[in-house]
Amino acid sequence: MDKMLYVAMTGARHALLAQTVNAHNLANANTNGFRADLLAAESHQVRGPGLPSRVNAVKKTGGMNLDPGPMENTGRELDVAIQGSGWFAVQDTDGSEVYTRAGDLQLGSGGVLTNGVGQVVLGEGGPVAIPPFEKLEIGVDGSVSIVPLGQTANTLATVDRIRLVDPDPETLFKDTDGQIRTRDGIEPPPDASVKLASGVLEGSNVNAMASLISMLELARHFEMQTKLMETADNNAASSARLMQIS
Repeated sequence: MDKMLYVAMTGARHALLAQTVNAHNLANANTNGFRADLLAAESHQVRGPGLPSRVNAVKKTGGMNLDPGPMENTGRELDVAIQGSGWFAVQDTDGSEVYTRAGDLQLGSGGVLTNGVGQVVLGEGGPVAIPPFEKLEIGVDGSVSIVPLGQTANTLATVDRIRLVDPDPETLFKDTDGQIRTRDGIEPPPDASVKLASGVLEGSNVNAMASLISMLELARHFEMQTKLMETADNNAASSARLMQIS
């Protein structure tokens, strides 16, 4: 009966892990540029004394879903979305370079350009800093142009270019803090082929309906495994009683 109990236990545990990942994705269904997490498991033989008759399911990082999210027209001059593949390079709180698809840009203190969660947007030589302006435009190539304060419209000047990159997806991973980084820590070069759309935001690529259905399926799967554990316990108790009778 221990084999039956072991299989049910590992199944229940991974149903809970999958439910955790699914709930996290569902909670970010409205987060701009969010990439859904994936979960995978692989079999590993349990090492130790006795016959090699137990196999454990071990959680492994399943990566992330890189499908594009839905585009929403906002008309806001600081809202931009990447068309096709590519990433914005931003600065994390520890100063490292990380990558995002969220283009809900804002002006922080001192005119520094940030995204919606406060990460500093990087340009050609570091953080993008914008002086006082009458009007601001972000071009298809990521160039940030302004009409300086007190000037006329024909004095449009480019102040910086947003750092846009398009590394091989195999070189990227989502860290435990939710930030997307390169596996080797090497910063990819700017890619001129990455294009932006202005006045548009890319939403999360989480399918809320599919996630809700998955939540119900995982709950039923966990219930099935717990019932299997209960059955194994009952069978063991019946076997013990039979042994007592003999």
